[in-house]
Amino acid sequence: MLNYMNIVNAALNKPSERIPLYEHSINDGFIEKVTGKKISHLFDENPIEYFKHYCGFFKDMGYDTVSFEGWLGPVMPGSGALGGSRDGVIKTREDFDAYPWDKLPELYFDRYTTPFNVLRETMPDGMKAVGGVGFGVFECVQDLVGFHELCYIRAGDEELFADLFKTVSDVMEIIWREVLTRFGDIFCVCRFGDDLGFRSSTLLSPGDIKEHIIPQYKRLIKLIHGFDKPFLFHCCGKIDGVMEDIIEAGIDAKHSNEDAIAPFSFWTETYGERIGNFGGLDTDALCNLSPLDIVEYTTEVFNVCAAKGHGVAIGSGNSLPDYVCPDRYRKANDVIRNLREK
Repeated sequence: MLNYMNIVNAALNKPSERIPLYEHSINDGFIEKVTGKKISHLFDENPIEYFKHYCGFFKDMGYDTVSFEGWLGPVMPGSGALGGSRDGVIKTREDFDAYPWDKLPELYFDRYTTPFNVLRETMPDGMKAVGGVGFGVFECVQDLVGFHELCYIRAGDEELFADLFKTVSDVMEIIWREVLTRFGDIFCVCRFGDDLGFRSSTLLSPGDIKEHIIPQYKRLIKLIHGFDKPFLFHCCGKIDGVMEDIIEAGIDAKHSNEDAIAPFSFWTETYGERIGNFGGLDTDALCNLSPLDIVEYTTEVFNVCAAKGHGVAIGSGNSLPDYVCPDRYRKANDVIRNLREK
């Protein structure tokens, strides 16, 4: 039986009736491959039909929650520098001062009021959503500035560097407050993703992250907790040098793991007494392992979750892009669902 409290309890590091399935993100193209139904064009053309199919996928595959965020990044004028796909729109103090910060909440709700309302309307019984306002503080800044340009700003204008994180967070706080006020009933767990690292280290120095980013997390998490919602933090990369500070900022649970950095057991053993841990299945494994190896690998990860006994949710350690093999995903999903019913 579907019960979103399984995810809530996992986020709060409490026992659940069963180990819940969780995905941070499932690409529409991947859903289309699994279900054989074209849905991506429906998001704008027919949102009710889109969300019926989207939510139906989560329900049919055994999830207790639907993962959905309204992404802030794409609605910011001139954004797109995250990942280097275009130049940043902010390079100087003059660019920063001229940027339409005060327009961002309006632009955000022009884009996402309908999706949030339709998600509420189409949510299956027993389910709620995990998500909220997509993009974290660091990713929003990068989307406006670009990573390399941000490093130049750090070297040449420390005041502008600090103001970028503070001002982005000011906007995020306004948007998060309104989302929780108007749509908080949709969400049982709130989250954002902010990839601070890569395989060998953090992208910025631990000192800069602690000084400029984590205090902004703390204020946003405090706001979310004020609406009685647990907070799940998604972050990729090797973040050992700032993980204690992230926990201190108030996160309830953390998602994302990559076996090349550390297996899921590292996260449950190192931090499992203090926070919930979501993930487990390396996305590369879902792409590359044989069907037989998928069964063995998924069983091993499930046993890690079962040994923990509480505060865990199982799924990919990152997301399900459209290049993940649907058959391998179905095999892993079947293994998990069979094991948790024993």
